Amino acid sequence: MEDAQVVALLVRRCIAGDAGAWEDIVQRYHRRIYNICYRFAGSADDAQDLTQEVFIKIYRTLNTYDLERGAFMTWVTSITRNLLVDHFRKSKHDRMTDSLDAAPSEHEDAQPLSEQIQDKALPPDASVQHREAKETVHRALQKLSPDLREAVVLRDLQDMDYREIATVLKVPEGTVKSRINRGRAELARLLQRTYRQVM
Repeated sequence: MEDAQVVALLVRRCIAGDAGAWEDIVQRYHRRIYNICYRFAGSADDAQDLTQEVFIKIYRTLNTYDLERGAFMTWVTSITRNLLVDHFRKSKHDRMTDSLDAAPSEHEDAQPLSEQIQDKALPPDASVQHREAKETVHRALQKLSPDLREAVVLRDLQDMDYREIATVLKVPEGTVKSRINRGRAELARLLQRTYRQVM
């Protein structure tokens, strides 16, 4: 987790015009922001462009960050999420899941992603297997509705807690939990369908 004092000092130095502090902020948060963008955009090139846009936005609004109102990572994730929402609205790139409303609601104990990925046809090379599993999950994530996708990505791939996600998404914690459970259940259904086709 981030050290609030170190981050606060970096932010103050950056606002004062210290280029080295900005480089530290970029280095500290680049991978996480890129990963969020990649999970939403679906391609490395788009994710890189979106990541750059996020950092431009962070740089321009850095003086609005209020240490008292929450963790810097939560603030950064909110900016990233808002930019992604704007991007997808403009490009009409949303992929909606089929029959989401018909999905059963009794998935309150849905498993995290790490427990859902079971590759029954193990290739001899473990690194190939791992890469293929990640690609399969990534493709399945792209088929989730944006609301479910962002909740699952922030919880299972970015390891944010429910309260942080609620802050980022500007919805109640109960809604966050519901979206995560529905997203996990839908993802499990998509992954099972994929593995059935492979078998």
